[in-house]
Amino acid sequence: MKDNAAVLGIQDGEAAADMARLESAWTTIRTGLRRDIGARMFDQWLKPARLGDYCPDSQTLDLHFASDFSANFVSGQFGDRLRMAWRCSGAGVREVRLRRAPDSSGPRLLEVKRDVAATVTAPAIVAAAPTVACNFQPRHAFDQFVPGETNQLAYSAALAMAGEAEPRFTPLFIHGGTGQGKTHLLHSIARAFSAHSPSAPVLYMSAERFMVEFVNAMRSNETMAFKARLRAARLLLIDDIQFIAGKGSTQEEFLHTINDLIDTGARIVVTADRAPQMLDGIDPRILSRLAGGLVADIRPAGLDLRLAILEARRAHAGDPPVPDAVIDFLARSIRSNVRELEGAFNKLVAYGQLTGRSIDLEFAQTMLADAVRANVRRLTIDEIQKACAAHFKIDLSEMKSKRRARAVARPRQVAMYISKKMTPRSLPEIGRTFGGRDHSTVIHAVRTIEKLRESHPDMDADVRALMRQLEG
Repeated sequence: MKDNAAVLGIQDGEAAADMARLESAWTTIRTGLRRDIGARMFDQWLKPARLGDYCPDSQTLDLHFASDFSANFVSGQFGDRLRMAWRCSGAGVREVRLRRAPDSSGPRLLEVKRDVAATVTAPAIVAAAPTVACNFQPRHAFDQFVPGETNQLAYSAALAMAGEAEPRFTPLFIHGGTGQGKTHLLHSIARAFSAHSPSAPVLYMSAERFMVEFVNAMRSNETMAFKARLRAARLLLIDDIQFIAGKGSTQEEFLHTINDLIDTGARIVVTADRAPQMLDGIDPRILSRLAGGLVADIRPAGLDLRLAILEARRAHAGDPPVPDAVIDFLARSIRSNVRELEGAFNKLVAYGQLTGRSIDLEFAQTMLADAVRANVRRLTIDEIQKACAAHFKIDLSEMKSKRRARAVARPRQVAMYISKKMTPRSLPEIGRTFGGRDHSTVIHAVRTIEKLRESHPDMDADVRALMRQLEG
């Protein structure tokens, strides 16, 4: 009995010595942290922390906070700094765990526990949950995005923003019309960034959600928690920023948020349907900040990119096979945006899979008749004549003149050919708009240009360029 009492006395003495050593080290560490990160940040986040359990066998110390949110925030912002400070303190601490105090009445006081099994496998810094605000869609990844001439800058900038190396610019501002791939790039950035920095907080939200959450936070007197959640992000992604136009208080908070995040080296990506200078009702200070990084546009996909997108989707679609004629029909008919183009392709494949019917051109034309009609651009022969005259550098009046010199006859034939390909007008109607010519003249022009396209690459390039221009 005396021996047991002696052992207990020794253990109590060791525990008391551990407590004294840890409390002394904690006082020194707190002083250093307050000096390094500033009194305001320290008082808000680290001052409430309390020493929790300590296991001398594994040299693991718990730091207790009033909430999971506080533990998360401190872990993301100061976890590495805390761990290094404790290791250098000489207090016998190798690992640090940040967690909510188990007693809701407040953080527990320091307790020394010799329970190796409970602590030896614990990670160095533990937070309640990863701070990721969205389940990013697998189909919205970089390897599913098809780059082309009209979106190359935005794609390359998104890759840089998501990479392990610090980007040379922030914020990244991506603008373009509906359905051109902006949201796809946002999800791709978030997925790639989280893959190499899984513990870094990522926050994705639409501008509308930003506004709603901010208003709700003000009404419930929780603006500090809202601000802290935003400022904890190491990657912030805001979609459709144009929706905060005219919202004064929301814009003020957004401005403070991006200023703070830029100052702390966080990455920011913002999208809109227009370039910064074209956004009405947005605070000029916000526009200046957004334009101060990198502005990248996504223009409507041209024919070549639409074909490439459909080829990529066909490669993963499986049965039933989609013939080239259908791919060409889709690329030329669905021009409004990429999302609608992919939707039309998916509709064909899904219907074929569900019914067992093969996909051919007639089937595609029947199934997508409404979508094709909605995408019909009312291109006029007058527009075609103007484009051809400008391209070949001749006077517009030559399109209707009787001159037969090749310098004017060839551009006129190109205009007739494109009119036949891109408008529903009949041959006689086309002939009449070119100075009252006969339909046989139009047939001759179409056949001549078709042959020249096959044998003369320059002519083929000219026609392709003109058709892309008119499609746009």
